[in-house]
Amino acid sequence: MEEPWRPRVSMHRRSIRLRGHDYSRPGAYFITICATTHLFGRIRAGEMVHSRFGEVARECWKSIPDHFPHVRLDTFVVMPDHVHGILFLHGDGSRLSAIGRISAGSLGTIVRSFKSVVAARINHLRGTRFGGIWQRNYFDRIIRSDADLARARQYISDNPARWDRRRASKMTGGRVVKM
Repeated sequence: MEEPWRPRVSMHRRSIRLRGHDYSRPGAYFITICATTHLFGRIRAGEMVHSRFGEVARECWKSIPDHFPHVRLDTFVVMPDHVHGILFLHGDGSRLSAIGRISAGSLGTIVRSFKSVVAARINHLRGTRFGGIWQRNYFDRIIRSDADLARARQYISDNPARWDRRRASKMTGGRVVKM
């Protein structure tokens, strides 16, 4: 009799969501969604210059409330290889709890829809039927106070300028070079 296959690594994905949190309930969320490459443009003099694919991502982000009326957008930025944004979920986007799963109107559904439409539009522009635009999953942080909200907003608005400083630091081996 043949032994059953027992992989060394679990074949189950572990969730990076906060255990027990209902992501369909009203709240504020700081979201980061990573692309597979520097697809959305580049930073020039501390400012983001979008490629046509970056414009697609930007327009799709701005249209989230058109498809999910219970969502209000706050500060966001489309960077060369990721998107940061703050979303407020208001009212009742779903009648079902979203603890441990994706339900209609939940944060997971919103992010999945955004990623899907951006990928479809970019692949159409590239003339391909499919292609890897996004890394798997996304990162979220639940905003719990006005101070958290202020820090998240500042982080997002400073992100393009920090990008230039990180690149300059890498090019000088981490040394500060005075000009």
